[in-house]
Amino acid sequence: MIRIIINRIGQGIVTLFVLITLTFFLVRAMPGSPYTEEKAIPAHTLQRMKEYTGLDKPLPVQYFRYIKNLIVNQDLGDVIKKDGVKVSEIIAESFPVSLGLGVMSIGIALMIGIPAGVIAAVKKNTPIDFLCLSGAMVGICLPSFVIGPLLAVFAGLGLKSLNVAGWASPGDWILPAVTLGLINAAYLARLARGGMLDVLSQDYIRTARAKGAPPSRIVIRHALRGGLIPAVAFIGPAFAGMISGSFVIETIFQVPGMGQHFVNAATDREFFLIQGLVLFYGFLIVGANLLADLTQIALNPRLRKS
Repeated sequence: MIRIIINRIGQGIVTLFVLITLTFFLVRAMPGSPYTEEKAIPAHTLQRMKEYTGLDKPLPVQYFRYIKNLIVNQDLGDVIKKDGVKVSEIIAESFPVSLGLGVMSIGIALMIGIPAGVIAAVKKNTPIDFLCLSGAMVGICLPSFVIGPLLAVFAGLGLKSLNVAGWASPGDWILPAVTLGLINAAYLARLARGGMLDVLSQDYIRTARAKGAPPSRIVIRHALRGGLIPAVAFIGPAFAGMISGSFVIETIFQVPGMGQHFVNAATDREFFLIQGLVLFYGFLIVGANLLADLTQIALNPRLRKS
């Protein structure tokens, strides 16, 4: 187990290094610069601004300076258009909101998707199975920018206790969390159904049935551990994606999370903010995948042997 963890951490470090390197050079290949404005900036003022942020140096010098600052000082840099504001401050301010939204969304997805997938597998080729599959397909096909406004209109007209915008009270949290949760619940239901069907067709399940084991015992004691492995593999990256924020959901429900900063940073050509957000998101993905791998190993003893 220790060797697996060390191996995954090593792979994660390499992945983050490649990610930040590609991001560094790609954002600087974007047309324009952080100082591109409608009103022309005097040349001497522009030069002093670039000197202050280090953008006047050659790209290799900028790159090694950024990597050194990142490793030695754990500094993600400054927001160029906000004097004195650190990228880490932007992330620290918006991450708790995205974390709360992600935790609630994944909870909703698990409570709906996993039971629906398990029931659909147990009731294979019955009306219940077709109903679960149909609901999952609808959830996959409908994008968030359709589900979100529909829920907002429904809540705004029929449920006065739920707010359709903001993040100040618990009533503001429900609609965005349900929107993200329903979308991921659809994927979880299909993955759980597929994994359970594969396990329920195994020889040891047929042996348990032949011995007269109750159906509930077969599902809970014998099938769930192996059947949920595909769903567990999906939960890690999905949870990291929810935490990083969804710009569409945040725009619809006015949630002050991380997603809005991705788009705003790209629009404003905020090099350091883009790099910091991408690095933070990559760290979340690597950490979530590590937890998902460890959970799969705990559920499947054969993975520990391999």
